[in-house]
Amino acid sequence: MTASRPISSKADKPRVTVEVPVLRVGAGVSDYEGLNRFVDSLRKPQGLHMTLLHVGILDELAADIVAWTKGLATPGKVLPEISSWLTELPVLQGFLGKSDKLVPLGGGRLMGLEVDVPQEVHDYQALLVQGLHVLFDDLGLDNIDDFILGSPALGYRSPRWLPHIAVGKARSRHEPPVEIAPVALEFGDSRIRHREALVGGDS
Repeated sequence: MTASRPISSKADKPRVTVEVPVLRVGAGVSDYEGLNRFVDSLRKPQGLHMTLLHVGILDELAADIVAWTKGLATPGKVLPEISSWLTELPVLQGFLGKSDKLVPLGGGRLMGLEVDVPQEVHDYQALLVQGLHVLFDDLGLDNIDDFILGSPALGYRSPRWLPHIAVGKARSRHEPPVEIAPVALEFGDSRIRHREALVGGDS
C-alpha cells in the first residue's frame, strides 16, 4: 500500500498523534540530564511527551483505508471523518506517573522511559482504540483489528500499549533494558499533536 507513495512526502507532512506533554522529570533538570549516561543525543526536556495514540500522516492513513475497502471509502469522506473524530475526543486531565527503567524502542533505535501510569490513563487509551474501531466501522472497514495492526500509516507493532517517553538515541541497536533510580513524572492534559493538519480535513 505504501510503495507508490513518494518517500520525500513524509518529511513534509506532520504525523498526528494524541499525546500528553511531560511537565517534569524527577526533582529538576539535573535528574533528567542524568540519563545522558545511558543514551546518546538526549532530547530536550521541553519536547518530551507520551503518545497515547499514533494516527500518522492523514493522507497515508486515508490511502490505507481506501485500499482496504477497495475504493468504497474515498479520501473526500475519510479525511473529514478522521478529523472530526479527533477534534471531538474528550481531554484526559494531567496526572502523575513514575519510571525506574529505560527500554529500547523503535526496533532498538531509541531508548525511552517505561512509565507506570494510573489506571485511568490505561482506560483512556483503551477508549481511544475503541473509538478508532467505531470510526473505522463507520467508514466501512472489515477485520478492523487486522487493519489497525497492518496499516503502515498507523504503525502499530503490537496490540499492547506500553506507556513510554522516548528520551534519546540508543547507543547500539542491541541495548538491553536498564534499571534506573526511580523518578517521578508529571504530565499535562492530553492534546492533538499537529492539530493544524486537521483543519477542514484537507489532503
